[in-house]
Amino acid sequence: MRILIVNPNTTATMTATIADSAVRVASTDTTISAVTSSMGPVSIEGYYDEVFAVPGLLMEIAKGEKAGAQAAIIACFDDTGLDAARALANIPVVGICEAALATTSFIAQRFTIVTTMERSRQPLEHLVHRYGMSGRCNVRAADIPVLSLEHPSSHARDKLRLEIRAALTEDRAEAIVLGCAGMADLTAELRNEFDVPVIDGVACAVKQAEALITLGLTTAKSGAYASPVSKRYTGLLEMFEPQHMGGN
Repeated sequence: MRILIVNPNTTATMTATIADSAVRVASTDTTISAVTSSMGPVSIEGYYDEVFAVPGLLMEIAKGEKAGAQAAIIACFDDTGLDAARALANIPVVGICEAALATTSFIAQRFTIVTTMERSRQPLEHLVHRYGMSGRCNVRAADIPVLSLEHPSSHARDKLRLEIRAALTEDRAEAIVLGCAGMADLTAELRNEFDVPVIDGVACAVKQAEALITLGLTTAKSGAYASPVSKRYTGLLEMFEPQHMGGN
């Protein structure tokens, strides 16, 4: 099986963290190809960043599908560009937030997402509602910039731990969902420390993607995810015309 993982921000060190998490759980017959977007923000923190991360993301998914990927994963917990990617691609596209929530719902009745910045909390609350988990899932923000997770001197990981502890006591969470792909390398450590299930969306998305490939399922193209209609795009977006990107 060949799975493409796209980091929709432009920070290659985060892609390396994501790739390591994916490879650890992938089946022996699965090849993981993790790529960094070639354009856009260095991190995705809020609606504005998210919009400008989508073009580079779509380019990587189009290239990956042409190169033979059988499924794609969007490695941002905002599920950045997920609907657009599903409309563009014929292969299944999995978002790590959706995959994490679906997986956690099998093992816990009440759970909490702990994400980075406060500005990311409300977008994730919208996703929780969209995915039908509003009655079971809370969202908390540790008030840490995404890239600070890579710097021990920032104390970002200490703040993350404090927020997890609050979720377990105040929310009565039975499991913790890590609300950022850049947290993937902390999963095992946090499980051992807090003695509760700690869920990494990247790992969940890999197993979901493998399942879809094994089942021979592809994205429905008769409705919301129908291929884009061929038309002119002007200015800087000309290169994203559907006929150039693989749409009909």
